Amino acid sequence: MSLSTIDPKQPFQAQYQPPIHDLVRSLKAGVGDNLHSVYLYGSVARKTAKPGLSNLDVIVVTHRPYADTKTALLNSIKWRFQKAYPFINEISFKSALVEEVASLESIFSWGFQLRHCSVCVYGEDLAQCFGDYEPSWEIAKHWNMDVEDWVAVYRNRIARAAKDEEQIKAQKIIAKKLLRASYSLVMYRDKNWFDDPIECGQQFLRYYPDKQIEIERLGILLSGRLIAKRSVIGILDSFGDWLAKQYKKTEFRIG
Repeated sequence: MSLSTIDPKQPFQAQYQPPIHDLVRSLKAGVGDNLHSVYLYGSVARKTAKPGLSNLDVIVVTHRPYADTKTALLNSIKWRFQKAYPFINEISFKSALVEEVASLESIFSWGFQLRHCSVCVYGEDLAQCFGDYEPSWEIAKHWNMDVEDWVAVYRNRIARAAKDEEQIKAQKIIAKKLLRASYSLVMYRDKNWFDDPIECGQQFLRYYPDKQIEIERLGILLSGRLIAKRSVIGILDSFGDWLAKQYKKTEFRIG
């Protein structure tokens, strides 16, 4: 069973069309003929974005490195978007070279990202270099075998957060990671793919119903509510540790 792709012909939500046009225009002006293609991923790409909550997630592919101007250009775009489009929570960038993306080594990284999680908004669509993917353990482990490292990093960030907004941001990021990783653990059995973290958690519970409380708590963290640090760290230590061990056990069994 092939995984679904995002329909590139489905129009973006009306509120997000002006900033997308602005984004492409700014990148074309700043990167020039070095710019190969631009992609969106996340809720804006899926046309499910929520004003005031959703990020604008961008992939910029270039022919050659542009390290000398990259930081200044992307920071300038971020600053201007904060002023011009306050309903966009944050704008994030990933960058890659054409030769990195269109390579055999990138099948489970850039290939999967562009083919099934992104939509091209400018340039030659490199997703066409890859065929449709099927649910597999190879995909799951490539994207989530690092869950133990994520838990350690965000456990520390939450413990050290000096401001409520810092803690909430970290809570949401690690909750999203754990919910998606939970479904990826069973994806090769379920023969499907879900990107929405809440749906990932619900589908995961079909296989691990005893984790209902943990999934509900991750949903609360994702909602943006400020939760006592000891409670957040508690769920990361318990469910995060369990999930990391399950990935190791599955890898040992399947390879």
